Amino acid sequence: MQGEDMTQATRHRFFIEGARDLLPMIPGVLPFGLVTGASSASLGFSPEMTLGATLLFFAGSAQLAAYQLIQDNTVPVVILFTTLMINIRFLIYSAAFAPLFHSIKKRHKWPLAYLLSDQAYGLCVARFAANDQSRKKLFYYSGAALMMWVSWVCFVMVGMLVGEKIPSTWSLEFAIPLSFLAMLVSVVRDQATLAAALCSGGVATVFSYLPYNMGFMAAIVGGVAMGYVFSGRFIRKKTGVEGERNE
Repeated sequence: MQGEDMTQATRHRFFIEGARDLLPMIPGVLPFGLVTGASSASLGFSPEMTLGATLLFFAGSAQLAAYQLIQDNTVPVVILFTTLMINIRFLIYSAAFAPLFHSIKKRHKWPLAYLLSDQAYGLCVARFAANDQSRKKLFYYSGAALMMWVSWVCFVMVGMLVGEKIPSTWSLEFAIPLSFLAMLVSVVRDQATLAAALCSGGVATVFSYLPYNMGFMAAIVGGVAMGYVFSGRFIRKKTGVEGERNE
C-alpha cells in the first residue's frame, strides 16, 4: 500500500507541476482569447455558438483565421482547407506523443489527444527528453494541458462578453505573435530547428500579401522543407564524425 501511495503522490506532484509551469504562459494566452472572443461577437455569434466553436477548434490561430475568412465571405472549402493547414503542426506533436499515449486506455487517450496544445507540447519538450516516455511525463502533460484548456475557454468567453468594451489602443492583437515567439525560442535547440524557424518567418513575411492566408501555408511548407534538409545534413555530419572516432 505504501508503494501505491508513493506512486499516487508522484503522479499528483507531476500533474500539479505541469499546471504550475503553464501559469507564466497565461498572460500571453489572455489577449489571444479576448481577441478571439471579441471577433466571435463581432460576427454576431451567440454565446452557445462561440462556446461550441471554441470547444470544437481548441486552436486559437485556426479559430481566428476561420473568423477572418468568414468575415471576408470566403467559400467554406477554403475556410476548411486553411484551418486544416494551420493545424497541421499537431500531426508533428502527435507523432512525438504517440509512444507516450500508446499504452493507455482509449477512454483516456482521446481526451488527452484533444487537449494537445502548443503550450503543453512546448513545456514537455523543455522539461523532458524526446525519448522519455515515463508516466511522470504523462501526468506532467495532463496538468499543463488541462490548465491550458480551462484558461483558453474562459478567456474566449470573457472576450465575447467584454471584447467590444476593450479600447483599441491596447492593441491586444500584438500579444498574439509575442506569445508564439516566446514558445519558439524555448524549442530552438539546434541548427535544423533554427533554420526552419528563420525560413518560416522569412517566407511568411515575403508572402504576407497573398489572400486567404496563403503566405502562412507557404511558410509551413518552407519551414518543413528547410528543417528536413538541415536535419539530414546534421545527421550525416554527426554519423561521419562518429565513424572517424571509431576508426
